[in-house]
Amino acid sequence: MSDLDLCYLPAAEALRQFKAKKLSPVELMRATMARAEATAKKTNCLTYTHFDEAMALAKKAEAKYAKGARTGALEGLPIGIKDESYIKGKPTSNGSLIMKDYVGDHTSPMNERIIAAGGIVHARTATPEFSCAGYTWSRLWGVTRNPWNRKFTPGGSSGGSAASLASGTSAIATGSDIGGSIRIPASTCGLVGYKPPYGRNPDDPPFNLDFYCHTGPLARTVEDAIVLQNVMSGPSPLDISTLRPKLTLPTTYKPIKGWKIAFSMDLGFFEVDREVQKNTLAALDVFRSLGATVETVDLGWTEEVLEAGMDYLRHLFGASLSRLLKKHGKDMTSYARKFAQEGQKSKAVDFVRTLDVANKMYSTLGPMLEKYNVLVCPTTALAAVPAEFDQSKDSVKINGKTISNPFLGWVMTTPFNTMSRCPVVSVPSGRARNGVPTGIQIVGRTYCDGDVFQAAMAYETAQGQWFKTAGSQPLL
Repeated sequence: MSDLDLCYLPAAEALRQFKAKKLSPVELMRATMARAEATAKKTNCLTYTHFDEAMALAKKAEAKYAKGARTGALEGLPIGIKDESYIKGKPTSNGSLIMKDYVGDHTSPMNERIIAAGGIVHARTATPEFSCAGYTWSRLWGVTRNPWNRKFTPGGSSGGSAASLASGTSAIATGSDIGGSIRIPASTCGLVGYKPPYGRNPDDPPFNLDFYCHTGPLARTVEDAIVLQNVMSGPSPLDISTLRPKLTLPTTYKPIKGWKIAFSMDLGFFEVDREVQKNTLAALDVFRSLGATVETVDLGWTEEVLEAGMDYLRHLFGASLSRLLKKHGKDMTSYARKFAQEGQKSKAVDFVRTLDVANKMYSTLGPMLEKYNVLVCPTTALAAVPAEFDQSKDSVKINGKTISNPFLGWVMTTPFNTMSRCPVVSVPSGRARNGVPTGIQIVGRTYCDGDVFQAAMAYETAQGQWFKTAGSQPLL
């Protein structure tokens, strides 16, 4: 097996080979670090690297496997950790000049679990400033680029994690999703991204109490996403929002023959690029080939859905950032500064209206999901925006039309942050002519995590694993 083969080896398969003593964590770590160094200037997806420490930990993991000692669920895997959560004694920047010298004084709950499970944090992955954009660039770290076409963004805010996975520089990676920040980069980079239901995974305060906000996994395969999700999930004594008992998902599922799948191409109001439409329709044919029926549904949603989502994000997320304006406004990126300024203007009445809209949305989605196993729709309405895109001043055209919301109008993820108790997994649907991947979202009933993974696993099995061969890997 070549070093490049090792870099794209599914994480679950690497674990199996470690246990069978057919592969060493040292071999995988060495190949991963070499790949990271070789592709660093092309993708710019990693911020801080901890390669010497990672290699030392890989040697310890190697010794455990050699002795047949007890090993953790992630033992020896190089895990990309989004540069927004914390590891005690190590730097975290949140993609901001304001935090360029910050060193963590604690370890975030999900990172504690990953490290305790034997995962090795070899690198931190890039984010837009304070994770407030659907693309990934910052004044501190520069522009992160999509490995499939470097003119375009890998998405955001977990864009560094996605670009790392797509370029073979992490085995699996973490993300967080407050408006689509796991699912957007999963779609733009051809990955599996999971937004669990609110409360399934712990988070840091204060956003652990924001029901739009979710931590979750990014991976190259459905099984890999499940492996990391099972480590991340469960109640935490430091997060009152987390659910009891812990849900452990299986990695094998029954076929979906006889399932009823609801489908919406535009959720009632998005302008969807024709190439995205074509790839989405092809994905639906895969579900039909598996014995599922697919029916188009009308949720009755309108533009107010996205407007309410934006108002919610401004009121909590934007207002949180607005506290930095007086002292640090000059150091902020243009997009973060504008978002913070909008947050200053938000009123309580705007926030209450978002709750009214959320209830109105679920009054149609909830009953519909009682009739169908899952809902399928595109993840993004456009394959991707340019790598240097700036929502504070740039516009977005889809099918020749300028859309009204350049922030989140080109993605179709935010409505399911509003519907936060619904699990959502994004899987690849194909690639656009510019080479950038596209994706579909599989949305389940509230807290029915297994349903979306059952559908995703069946779909992946029929399609064949992504990144498995040189022809399904980006050329870097």
